[in-house]
Amino acid sequence: MPGPLAGFRIVDATQMISGPMATMVLGDQGADVIKVEPPDTGDLTRALGGAQRGMAPIFATTNRNKRSLVLDLKREGGVEALLRLVATADLFVQNFRPGTAERLGIGESHLRSARPDLVYVSISGFGERGPYANKRVYDPVIQALSGLADIQRDPESGRPRMFRLIVPDKVTALTAAQAMTAALLARERTGRGQHVRLAMLDALVAFMWPEGMARLTFTGGDVGVSRPESVRDLVFETSDGWITAGAVSDGEWRGLTRALGHPEWQDDRRFRTPAGRVKHADARLELTADALSGRSSAHWLGRLEAEGVPCAPILARSEIPDDPQVRANGIVVESVHPHAGPMREPRPAARFDATPASLRRPAPMLGEHSDELLAELGYSANEIGALRERGALG
Repeated sequence: MPGPLAGFRIVDATQMISGPMATMVLGDQGADVIKVEPPDTGDLTRALGGAQRGMAPIFATTNRNKRSLVLDLKREGGVEALLRLVATADLFVQNFRPGTAERLGIGESHLRSARPDLVYVSISGFGERGPYANKRVYDPVIQALSGLADIQRDPESGRPRMFRLIVPDKVTALTAAQAMTAALLARERTGRGQHVRLAMLDALVAFMWPEGMARLTFTGGDVGVSRPESVRDLVFETSDGWITAGAVSDGEWRGLTRALGHPEWQDDRRFRTPAGRVKHADARLELTADALSGRSSAHWLGRLEAEGVPCAPILARSEIPDDPQVRANGIVVESVHPHAGPMREPRPAARFDATPASLRRPAPMLGEHSDELLAELGYSANEIGALRERGALG
């Protein structure tokens, strides 16, 4: 059965993570995604993270379900070939710095001349205007400017800390995937394409806001109760490992006090209400940590589960593929990449019962489908050879 986006063609001129991961989602859901890459290096992630037989892990898992076309847009015939491709497409996405696409001759107005109802998507670091618009940007820059590094601040030293995951890139990717799908839906209803613009900074500020910026949400007067900035996280050391546990509702809090053998905490005036437990989170969590330190993880998890308290062991990454719930969900699947060999990766997370997403194609080698795609566009073998001789085709 075809996926929910079967029949749509996406031309993906993005690199790194935010764009490729977004188009991966569309490809998983059935779209025909054509990845347009520059010659020689291709997408920069091809060289990151210990490439095996020409295929780096990051590239392999964010560029599945795509075909690779190598075009040099600065050589004669490169842009013309892209325009012919776009004429057959529904959506084009790029993540160049503002102004670069226009200088290359692939800005919105250029491509809309080839496909008037095209959905054109621009992903940038900061947007098209403002003092940072032309700055180079990688994930840590957005972590710094969005407040993400501040919210990870070390409670003792006050030193801001970065996430060890590229959260801004991935949040931008998921935001972009939803926006692209919405734009395609609007085009189906109206017959008109549009330009969708997304800045990584905007995606992260919106993502951070609900709880991360709670103190800034209401202005003037009483802004309500919020969690102390320096409070410890929900990581607790037991006698043989680490667990997490949290109580939000009154019922969960009562269950936690019973599980830990401290029902007297229920009478503590600081902790009688959810708002009080937020305001005095630091004291509450210190008491919890002290109580958990003396027995094993299995002991405490059993008691907490029995009382209906949300809890879990803190797994090492190497343990995740064999976790019983992960295995029950079937989220991690194994396959054999035709070039890189055996590999693991997550299946598409969302499950459609009528139009299932699927892993149809492994991530392509650089330019693996160049000749195939140009032939589909009507180029003859001689024309393809001429493009290659001019250096426009890889």
